[in-house]
Amino acid sequence: MHAHPDDETLSTGGLIATFAAAGLPTCVVTCTRGERGEVLALPGTTSEDRAGLEGDGPALGAYRETELAAALAALAGGPDGAGAIEHAFLDRLPPAGTPADGAGTVQDDDTVQDDDTLRYEDSGMAWVSPGVAGPAPDSPPTAFARVPLDEPAGRLAALIRARRPAVVATYEPGGGYGHPDHVRTHEVTVRALELAADPRWYPPHATPGAAVHRGEPAVVGQPDLPWAGAELWQAVAPEGEVRAARAELAALPAARALAAAEGLTFPDPDEAMPPLARHGLDASPPDGEVLTPVAGGVRVDVRPVLDRVVAALRAHATQVQHATTAARAAGPVVGWYALSNDVLAPLLAAETYLVGRRAR
Repeated sequence: MHAHPDDETLSTGGLIATFAAAGLPTCVVTCTRGERGEVLALPGTTSEDRAGLEGDGPALGAYRETELAAALAALAGGPDGAGAIEHAFLDRLPPAGTPADGAGTVQDDDTVQDDDTLRYEDSGMAWVSPGVAGPAPDSPPTAFARVPLDEPAGRLAALIRARRPAVVATYEPGGGYGHPDHVRTHEVTVRALELAADPRWYPPHATPGAAVHRGEPAVVGQPDLPWAGAELWQAVAPEGEVRAARAELAALPAARALAAAEGLTFPDPDEAMPPLARHGLDASPPDGEVLTPVAGGVRVDVRPVLDRVVAALRAHATQVQHATTAARAAGPVVGWYALSNDVLAPLLAAETYLVGRRAR
């Protein structure tokens, strides 16, 4: 469950690619189309000559849909795996409690919004420090972060009941790095899991399978039957590992040469960490197992699917630059990338998830 196109790869790309490589049913849900994102438009990438998209929300959103499709194909293993990962935009899933003909959605204020035109829009953000975001000062009324919680949560809950997943992955409560849409995505996910498990909650006329796209039709469960079998996996990272990776990245000759040539900077290993960095988490290196249980969670070895993850990052060329695999990586750093803040960030050898039935 992710806020914008590119977040599925940046936050959980290793997990998605690992599940897809193992042939496990995998579905990515995206809440907005990232209409307010900045556009890098770098020469030699698929974003070249795309600078005019910035500020044109509908056009940028439509283009980022194509980037997302390409990234999911990369995570699935390339053209031969295209369609192996299901995808849905959250606002395209049927709203819980709407008429069977999809005539409208009843909102908390008793107004009815046409379901064909409803869009959860990117709420925007502002960089408040390297790698940490805050709310945009001009967030519109239609922004996803402003949508009443149960409206999107009901849509997701119906999908959870229909798909009956073992794992639902998203951000921790701070949204990874503070973006208001990420924070809201966490809240929506937690609420959806509560609704999906509650036998008193019923989504009349919901048919979520119709809005999810895949190469072949997926088996659709019964959205009227509760489902409490999903573990909530929250993407985090051991604080010590993040600090060590930042120091290692700044010492790599290839990364230093790139930074000098492109005017990029390195994050300070000693500065305050974003919300995803947690003190006390097990940072044991991957030991040959793809999924390694650790205290309170699980570690996912990214190295077997690293080429897929880097290819997916490159597919998001309007948002991600200089995605690179590190040569002969020995420490926690297996690659790097930068966002629009022009700060190189390390790609870690393992993704870490807090695992639980409920989030608090």
